[in-house]
Amino acid sequence: MSDLQNYFKNIREQFPQLKQQINGHPLTYLDSTNTTLKPQTVIDRITRFYTMENSNVHRGGYTLSQTTTQAFEDTRKKVAAFLGAEPEEIVYVRGTTEGVNFIAQTAALAFLKPGDEIMITELEHHANIVPWQLVAEQRNLVLKVCKIHDDGSIDENDFKKNLSNKTKIVSFTACSNVLGNYTPVAKLSALAHEVGAMVVIDGAQLVAQKQIRVKDLGADFFVFSSHKLFGPTGIGFVYGRKDLLEKMPPYHGGGSMISKVTFAKTTYNDIPHRFEAGTPHIEGVIGFNEALTFVSKIDFTKLREWEMHLHDLIMKGLKAIPEVIVYGTKDNKAPIISFNLKGAHNSDVAQILDEQGVEVRAGHHCAQPLMERLGVPGTIRVSLSVYNDEADVERFLKALGKAKEILL
Repeated sequence: MSDLQNYFKNIREQFPQLKQQINGHPLTYLDSTNTTLKPQTVIDRITRFYTMENSNVHRGGYTLSQTTTQAFEDTRKKVAAFLGAEPEEIVYVRGTTEGVNFIAQTAALAFLKPGDEIMITELEHHANIVPWQLVAEQRNLVLKVCKIHDDGSIDENDFKKNLSNKTKIVSFTACSNVLGNYTPVAKLSALAHEVGAMVVIDGAQLVAQKQIRVKDLGADFFVFSSHKLFGPTGIGFVYGRKDLLEKMPPYHGGGSMISKVTFAKTTYNDIPHRFEAGTPHIEGVIGFNEALTFVSKIDFTKLREWEMHLHDLIMKGLKAIPEVIVYGTKDNKAPIISFNLKGAHNSDVAQILDEQGVEVRAGHHCAQPLMERLGVPGTIRVSLSVYNDEADVERFLKALGKAKEILL
């Protein structure tokens, strides 16, 4: 374990935010499922862009613009390689939420007709619920919801039961942002494909946990956000199968997405630029390129071992507190833990933790239907990443002990 400690100690030192104190205590950041901290290299890359390279993309023949455009498109190639896809299959969006909205609106126009069915699951984040509700209302589609078991795993029998020749889109998370449960993505995708449905995968939490190959997952579409993987906020990525993207109409209108504009008719650019109207989040794209360079240097086997070592230490500590209830007890999960302290409100617990420099998230985590399924208004969530260590675990458990003393 000492080798692992040293390996991740060196990584931790690359995150300047962890050098500060919160309320007079060392910062213990345990909310990486919400957003990850940024390594110094990503911060420096964004600073360099604004200091020396600032210009627009796809709009100028001068040196700065050409250089920035090259970096912008190089990132597309890098994201494609990260996912095992082709560059023209990568669409820039603002994040996972816009990515799902983009797919819902454009795929519905291209492929769905009134009466067709879409299926999601009880595990989903609001970003993978509301866009489908909107398009179902707009286009008279039927939205079905697959059930989960008490441990948070997908009810595969119910999944199969909801599939039919009317099912055109199945959209589900690869990893629950609340419980950390992995879903059997390849298996569920294969079942959906058997009835001719397209598969949309919310990969927002999976990308920081496992190396991704979208074709192995059976994804027709795969969506994730930069900020979940050490990159800037406000930029995300949609992988879409080339043959499907080519049939989908534009999502927004404006500059860059056109081929020719006249008052009589507009013709559109090739994919993926057809879907990218207006000046994009250039610094976000370039910053994420640097984040991918950072990620490429991480040994994911070591990462899994270290994060689950810390996860197990936390679970051991939680189990020693009789008043703690843990939700999502499935094995083989991400280092995400949701729990409550009996008799205490989740936000009160989180506030006392914050007073001691321990940052966790409390609430419904943008998953209110899942909270209803669990029978609670919200939970306290702890999530781990590459920069966490055993000292973080110790400070968290000590702070939780103090919260128990104060609240119970």
